[in-house]
Amino acid sequence: MDKDTLLGSIYCILGALLFSTKAVLVKLCYQYDAEPIKILLLRMLVAAPIYLIILALSKRKEGQSKFVSKDGVFVLFLGLIGYYLASLFDFQGLKYIAASLERVILFLYPTLVLIITSVVFKEKIKKNHIIAILISYIGVSIAYIFDGNSSDHTHLMKGAILIFMSALTYASYLVGSQWLIPKLGTVRFTAMAMIVSCLSVIIHYLLTAGVTLPIYQREVLQLGVLMGIFSTVVPSFLISAGIHKLGATKTAILSGVGPVSTIVLSVIFLGEVFHLNQVVGTLLVLAGVIYISVSKSKPSVQ
Repeated sequence: MDKDTLLGSIYCILGALLFSTKAVLVKLCYQYDAEPIKILLLRMLVAAPIYLIILALSKRKEGQSKFVSKDGVFVLFLGLIGYYLASLFDFQGLKYIAASLERVILFLYPTLVLIITSVVFKEKIKKNHIIAILISYIGVSIAYIFDGNSSDHTHLMKGAILIFMSALTYASYLVGSQWLIPKLGTVRFTAMAMIVSCLSVIIHYLLTAGVTLPIYQREVLQLGVLMGIFSTVVPSFLISAGIHKLGATKTAILSGVGPVSTIVLSVIFLGEVFHLNQVVGTLLVLAGVIYISVSKSKPSVQ
């Protein structure tokens, strides 16, 4: 294993572990009757100043492109779908389903990356990849149908659809980021995209709630600070660095620690029950995603 592969692997694993804590922190905030948009706003208010400072201190390295208007359009688009829409769908979905099921559905994003890249770059999906995708979706179906943490099937379906939309928008962000990260650099691109996301959340809140400042309980504030730093800022740079070195699809095999970590944390801190069918469903999803990652020798775009 060369140095870049080793570093990329470390970045992806750490990033996935930290990102996996987000669902648990959100569910803990819901125990204090906090609204999704208010939690998301708090997360971004904590993260935004850090991204602004990092962007101000970052410099264009030799070999990186100058920032042009075309890049700005793509950064704006990716910032909107990557951590604004994806987070909005995710936070709303977590109102209705368990954190463990959320992470299993969200982990479908590598299969969506493969499908999106095949459509955008006109690459034919191999038969074994189709089989792996089907295995992953069968796994999600098993985990969903026999979910024991929700008795309201209407809410369960609504939550599952919202989380799937989060996975789809995040996958689109990853495909686009593979093209921009080498041009702008990991730090500059991530900071720019996240600043766009933070501003989008703030604008969303102002349009829906007006200029009234939200009032947070002390516990929610504490959880929001943890979420903003350790479940947002730090892992966003780690994942971007991992994508730069490994490609979006190859990170999937290492990101498999994410669903497992969320499941463990949700059992410990949320008291969620993890049934045998969920174990089977999770293993099938992981198997499908890992197979795609291993068999795809190199990423579709660099």
